[in-house]
Amino acid sequence: MKKAQPHILFLSYDGMTDPLGQSQVIPYLAGLTRFGYRFTILSFDKPEKYALHKNEVENQIADFPITWKSITYHKNPPVLSGIYDLMLMKKFIRKAQKNEPFDMVHARTGIPALAALWMKKKFGTPFLNDIRGFWADERIDGGMWHMGNPVYKVLYHYFKSKEKECIEQADFNNCLTGSAQKEILSWKNIKGQPRPVSVISCSADVALFDPANIDPAIRNNFLHQLHINESDFIISYLGSIGGWYLTKEMMAFCKVLQDEIPNTVFLFISPGRHPEIREAAKAAGILESSIKIISARRKEVPVLLSLSSYSLFFIKPCYSKMASSPTKHGEIMAMGIPVITNAGVGDVKEIVLQNEAGYVLESLNGDEYRQVAEKLKDPNPFSAEKIRAAALRIYSLQSAIEAYHKVYRAILPGT
Repeated sequence: MKKAQPHILFLSYDGMTDPLGQSQVIPYLAGLTRFGYRFTILSFDKPEKYALHKNEVENQIADFPITWKSITYHKNPPVLSGIYDLMLMKKFIRKAQKNEPFDMVHARTGIPALAALWMKKKFGTPFLNDIRGFWADERIDGGMWHMGNPVYKVLYHYFKSKEKECIEQADFNNCLTGSAQKEILSWKNIKGQPRPVSVISCSADVALFDPANIDPAIRNNFLHQLHINESDFIISYLGSIGGWYLTKEMMAFCKVLQDEIPNTVFLFISPGRHPEIREAAKAAGILESSIKIISARRKEVPVLLSLSSYSLFFIKPCYSKMASSPTKHGEIMAMGIPVITNAGVGDVKEIVLQNEAGYVLESLNGDEYRQVAEKLKDPNPFSAEKIRAAALRIYSLQSAIEAYHKVYRAILPGT
């Protein structure tokens, strides 16, 4: 017999007032409510973003059976702040369980997964372990933790042991890429292999990112505002710089491309750090007049992307990145725009090559930069319609929602 509205607790250490909360959490959960689920979201929000975007989040969930509880995210002191936030998470869960036990906990990697594992052991709550990345390895690869520091070395081994335990104890596991799934299933120290592991990529709003919906007047206004000519060869970059994104290497490629195609314009659609973008371009020897930088509201991003012939992103290729599914890739493909990117990140290489959706560089060196630049001199050989069709198949939100529903039913039979 089908149970009425199973109550799911969704745990996230990212804030719902962060862009990813509003694009990669709430739309999924709102879609899942159509299958009869109701949700409580527990997130940790940065005070400044909570003040700015609280009303937006509340409006986004207003029409759905979704309750949102936000706790202030604590950044400092390192390590101790994370322990404190975990305590707050457990405190909330204890109180909520007394009022109405949850039917399932859906938790993301890291601190939330620790709380969900505790919940599974203490209350027997079914647990979906949503592996959005190899969390401890990301901290090593990203330079946040240094193994030379004994504290971080202990933390790394602790979280790796908990990663293993979560995979073993979870009723179901999910990851973002086939590469991560293959890696997890290869781990011999996991009891009960093969464990149930599904693959659901990050999704894109393919209705928003649709070239058919671009208003020509708004597009022309942006061309005028940015002092870009229709005859310019425009390469876009979408998102923040720094961190995993290889700004220096991207600028080196842009310099080679500008030498080969002088009328190239580089359009950075980026929320901040604009002076750093200009400094990186200057250091690479790129003409200042060919760098265009703009921060945009989400609804403006598709229009700005539509100005470009190609979109560029290089991401640090390292062990932890095999588990990554860049949201921007789905959004760019949904616009029918081919990418220029690098191998070694999730399933990006396979997706690009199998769907004829751009160029993939293996080594990020001058020879490869020149080879790709030579190809860009020729007319664009890629089909925008074919690229968008692949995005609809791989990155659509509806497909992700249906895939999550299938996992939920595996954990909660009869729902």
